[in-house]
Amino acid sequence: MKNFIYVTFLSIVAFSCNPNQDAMKTFEENTKTMDILFESFANESVDYSKFADDVVFKGTLVGAKDSLSLDEIKAIHKELFAKYDFKYMAPMKYLTGVNAETGVTDGSVRMYYDQEVTLTATDSNEAKSVIVSIYESFDFNDEGKVTYVQWYCDWTGSLAYLEE
Repeated sequence: MKNFIYVTFLSIVAFSCNPNQDAMKTFEENTKTMDILFESFANESVDYSKFADDVVFKGTLVGAKDSLSLDEIKAIHKELFAKYDFKYMAPMKYLTGVNAETGVTDGSVRMYYDQEVTLTATDSNEAKSVIVSIYESFDFNDEGKVTYVQWYCDWTGSLAYLEE
């Protein structure tokens, strides 16, 4: 049984490491969308037109709903931008994503990155910052719009630290 699992694993890895050219072209186009989204987020003016109307967001906030809609994300962004500043610590390095069921490259985009989040100084507090390490993935539809976003990081602990 162990040999079968080992051989199967190697087959999937080898297959997914040789993506087809159409998937790679789609990935390259989707990374351009990602550049726009990350730049617009850092400038606190997110280009929400890059998301499909029925996009689903799934994150790791303690006590948050299982998934969020675009309207809910817009409201969250508005609150965040009023209180915090965001800065990416290095240029983005995008990774090709794969279809979870087939293991085949599909044009989706994944990345690991660090983001500095700073609590804006006010009359009652000084500015305070924390570095948040994030893994994020984005799936796209045929029109190049984001349909699914998921992230893994400790937003809850990081924001709580800033509020101490």
